[in-house]
Amino acid sequence: MVQEREPSAGGFRARRRGQGELEAQVLAVLREAPGPATAGWVQERLEGGLAYTTVVTILSRLHAKNAVSRTRSGRSYRWLAASDAAGLAALRMRRVLDSEADRDAVLASFVSALLPDDEPLLRTLLDSASEGPGRTAGGPSAGDRPADREG
Repeated sequence: MVQEREPSAGGFRARRRGQGELEAQVLAVLREAPGPATAGWVQERLEGGLAYTTVVTILSRLHAKNAVSRTRSGRSYRWLAASDAAGLAALRMRRVLDSEADRDAVLASFVSALLPDDEPLLRTLLDSASEGPGRTAGGPSAGDRPADREG
């Protein structure tokens, strides 16, 4: 829970973090590190008085998502951010997309729900991604998708 308080019927209660909020906070702290950092270093810089084991759990989850890398340091690890908050959100979006059976329908629904200002930005990003190795979208390039290999 976060230290901030929200009003409730009987006084105040602690506000719950949103999904992915804690991971984003841990990543932000890790990105400020001058180099690979210990979980204890991260814990000291996080607000909310999190337990050391909670920080290690979050770092381990981020590692499983390839958002951080780690190197052995004695009996523990030193952690290094491999992604930022936007990259972490993109990984979550990709995982959701990969878990759905009808990928086309999911993408069509996503595109149809975009805000008007998002559409030109998405078109620009898709155009730059299709231009070659300098892509930033992180998705498969032409020829990497199963549909492109069949035939």
